[in-house]
Formats: sequence, structure tokens, C-alpha cells
Amino acid sequence: MIAQYPPMGWNSWDCWGAAVTEDTVRRNAAYMAEHLKEYGWEYVVVDIQWYQPTAASHAYEPFSDLTMDGYGRLLPAENRFPSSAGGKGFGPLADYVHGLGLKFGIHIMRGLPRTAAHRKLPILDSPYTCAQAADPNSICLWNPDMYGTRAEEPAAKAYYDSIFRLYADWGVDYVKCDDIAREYPRCRREIEIISEACRRCGREIVLSLSPGPAPLEQAEHLKQYANLWRITDDFWDDWRLLKAMFERAEKWCVHAGPGHWPDADMLPLGALRLCYPGEEGKWTRFTPAEQRTMMTLWCMMRSPLMMGGDMTKNDPFTLSLLTNGALLEIEKESWCAHPLRTAEDEAVWIAPRRDGAGCYAAAFNLSEKKRRVAVPDPGRPVRMATELWTGKTGRRLSALLPAHDAAVWRIQF
Repeated sequence: MIAQYPPMGWNSWDCWGAAVTEDTVRRNAAYMAEHLKEYGWEYVVVDIQWYQPTAASHAYEPFSDLTMDGYGRLLPAENRFPSSAGGKGFGPLADYVHGLGLKFGIHIMRGLPRTAAHRKLPILDSPYTCAQAADPNSICLWNPDMYGTRAEEPAAKAYYDSIFRLYADWGVDYVKCDDIAREYPRCRREIEIISEACRRCGREIVLSLSPGPAPLEQAEHLKQYANLWRITDDFWDDWRLLKAMFERAEKWCVHAGPGHWPDADMLPLGALRLCYPGEEGKWTRFTPAEQRTMMTLWCMMRSPLMMGGDMTKNDPFTLSLLTNGALLEIEKESWCAHPLRTAEDEAVWIAPRRDGAGCYAAAFNLSEKKRRVAVPDPGRPVRMATELWTGKTGRRLSALLPAHDAAVWRIQF
């Protein structure tokens, strides 16, 4: 099964925006292989505009020249990804990542390049042109590179088949498709043909849909056609966004399961915004307590985990968050996670273990002051409870927590 467990990896957006280069990807992949792979981290994902030669920041250059082949398929910009020269695409970079025992992913935008439609480029192995597939009335509000497709037309299906066959040839393991998850109802059929192209390309590829918030009423459709989908707009290091995630997590947690995972977005940890003018070298704005809360909630709700900071700049604390094996185990060993209580000042979550040998429970202080938060009686005698951030053991399921902090226990009955 594709994505039997929530995917874990790294994505280049939070730290390098549209300006990521091959050297940065290789260095982060090497770091993951050395320090994180044994804990389950495996995906290395190149985010947006890898096909734009002059991208230099988080900002987009409207109507810039994009690198593509004669069939309207975007290719890596050779000045930023030198190993792609000679028509090799992402094949050599994917080979490098695979050689480290990891998996390789890319970001794409919904649709096809405007310039491919304007030039009426042919679609590979089909009688159609990109102009026949394109819908000039369907344009992303925040990035003008692409036209959406006329999803009911066979040309659109042919175009998506052509790009996913290319990704399969490159060795891509993960595709993040953007400008689509929240675009119901207009993109409902486009999601379907993207998914169908992904599934018949000849390679097992995780399909992720962004940005959110995806509509809750479309949960069953999303579960059928995607492996993960964003439940929020871009998530950054702001306590207000983190606190608001508790409400989203409560609504979506019942839809998490093998092959389909509601996605709370990337983990804005460590070194972020490295190509924001004036922000270079700035660290996450989350306090250590807020970082523990984020990691705990993401694991309890079984969100995919995508590290957003440049991992090569991790400090010991950031590394400790990403290598807490007992906490990360929740992603694979729990099921049916849900909140027992959510209030303005605190929240409590519980998740049974699949082996029936106990459960996990988490307590969150959402207030601005130190506060004791207790987990209700689980209904069975507690033989041992291990708090996973401190390693302390006992039977008491409560903690005096600083503002915005969390505790999480593995409970044995």
C-alpha cells in the first residue's frame, strides 16, 4: 500500500522558497541519511519553481521563462540543478537520494505552463496539443505560471499521463500538487485525472494535495484520490496558527488511516526563510514549549511530518525533536486518535495502540500561564506511564506545564 503510514521527510519551501538548488537538496539529503533515516524520515522533496532559472527568493517572478521540453513538460533549470543537463531531468538527483536509502519528491502546480498552451506544443504520445488541454480561465491566484486544464477533455488526461510518466522515469516517489486541495468544486475532476495518471504511471508515487484548507465535506473524495491533503493554508511559526490547529485536528482526525492522511503542513523548525531579504539566518519563532506542542499534536493526529527548516543548520534541540523515537512511534503504532477535551486553555488527546498493550495520551496547556493539565481516568488500571519528552515514569497522568507546552505518555495497562 502507498503511504501505509504518514510520510516523514523534508521539504525545501520553508527555508529556501522558490530558490532551492541541487547543492542544498543534496546536503539536506545527506544530513537526513546520517542523522534521521533510522527514525523513519525518508522523503526529500524539492518544492516550487525548480523549473525557473532566475528564482532567487520566496517570491515568484510573474511570467518568467520556464524550462520545458518540446511537449510542454517542465524540466529542472540546469543552472540550479546541474545534474539535469542533457535532458536527464531529475533522474541523477533522484539516483543520489535513492543511493542514500531515501526517497525523492517534487512539487508541481495544477495544470500546464501558459507558454506551452500559447505555443500549441504537442502532448507526447497523443493527437492533442497543450492548447487543447489548457483552460485560460483557470489561473492560480498567487502564481501565474500555469493554466488549469479542461479536465473533461481527453487532452487534459493525455497531458497528465505524459508528465507522470516522466516523473516515473526520473524515479520520483512523491508528488506535491499545488493550487488544488481547496479548489472544490471546480477542481474535483482535475484531482481525479491527476490521481489516475499518478496510479498508472508505472511507479508507486505518494500523491499530496495543497494548499488547504481542504473542504471537510470532501473527505471521502480526497481519501479516494489522494494519499494526503492539506487541512490548512501555509502553516508558519505563529502561536495563533498552532492553537487554531487543534480545532482542525479534531475535525479531521477521524479521516486518518492507511493510504490517506490529513496533512497539517510542514514543521517550521530550525533555520527558516533563508532567502527572505532581511531574514537570512533567522530561527523559528516558536518557543521550545511550542515546538514540543506542535510535534506532539502532529504525531497524535497522525499528520504527515515534513521538516521545513534547513536540516544542515539544526542545533541539538531541533535534532532532539526529530529523533525522539518514542514520540515518532505514535505515527505507526496508534490508531483512532481523538481529543477527549478541547477548551480555550487546554486540550487532552488519546490514541489506543494497535497491539492492544496500552495507549498514548497527550496533555496540552493552551493558556498563557503555567497550568496543570490532567488526563481523565483511562478506565483500566495503569501499570506504567512513560512521559515521552522527559522519560519520567510513574502512574500519574497529569503535568504542571509552562504556557504553550505539552506532555505525552505511553500508557501500559
